[in-house]
Amino acid sequence: MDAMRRKYLGTMHKYTGRNIIAYYSAFVQKPRIDGTGIDDNDKNAFMQAVCGLDRSKGLDLILHTPGGQIAAAESLVSYLKALFGKDIRVFVPQIAMSAGTMIALSSKEIIMGKQSNLGPIDPQFGGMSCAGIIEEFNEACSDVKANPEMARVWGPIISKYHPTFIGDCKKAMTWADTIVNKWLTENMFSAYTDAEARARKVVDALSSHNATYSHSRHIHIDELNNLGLKIVPLERLDDRQIDDCKDLQDCVLTIHHSFMQTLSSTNALKIVENHAGQAMIINASQQA
Repeated sequence: MDAMRRKYLGTMHKYTGRNIIAYYSAFVQKPRIDGTGIDDNDKNAFMQAVCGLDRSKGLDLILHTPGGQIAAAESLVSYLKALFGKDIRVFVPQIAMSAGTMIALSSKEIIMGKQSNLGPIDPQFGGMSCAGIIEEFNEACSDVKANPEMARVWGPIISKYHPTFIGDCKKAMTWADTIVNKWLTENMFSAYTDAEARARKVVDALSSHNATYSHSRHIHIDELNNLGLKIVPLERLDDRQIDDCKDLQDCVLTIHHSFMQTLSSTNALKIVENHAGQAMIINASQQA
């Protein structure tokens, strides 16, 4: 599987002429094991993956992740931008959720197939939606104001929050919205005179708990195009045959399935790998 992944990452480099880094998480194969989300250790893997690359060729980042820490995602985007500037494209063969979606939105364009999806960017605390918590708290305040007897109902629910929890939720929501709005304005929408309005439309839609209903919502290419995002269909990108790939879509999906098979048949939790064969693999045993 190592040989197959590296072979097709090299073939993708032949297609694009750009640097290729794949970031894969085993969240589908190992959903009950901690360590599959984006965290600060990923920076070490990317430092290894970019070592020796010709940065003038830009970066194509293949993402498959459930998301993770906002702070780690923000730091990773800052690092990659410092190296490659605005010349970063993100490929999503299947899923890039939450903070993974945020990383994708920092790029100049996102390449997706009919099977691909991004997700909402509303922050979570301990698996709970910050927006949902604020919504619940506001409902409690409204109910108690209208009928003080409702304090008996809402008291046990609200008492589970620590004193600064509501404020922390509000700050997390503002933090996520602010950085994604900035990334969109500075890169994907930078050529538009109404860049800020375009970014605001995207952020409002993807961060709205009322609009997306669930943090696990899978948002597909048509809906993302309707938001005005620059989404390039993988199926139309390059129809040349190179090596034994009939087109670029075939190459990207072969890479994807090679990573998925590796994550299924080994202890690997995360793999960060470039087209030159450099990789950092984090195993489940290392997380224990």
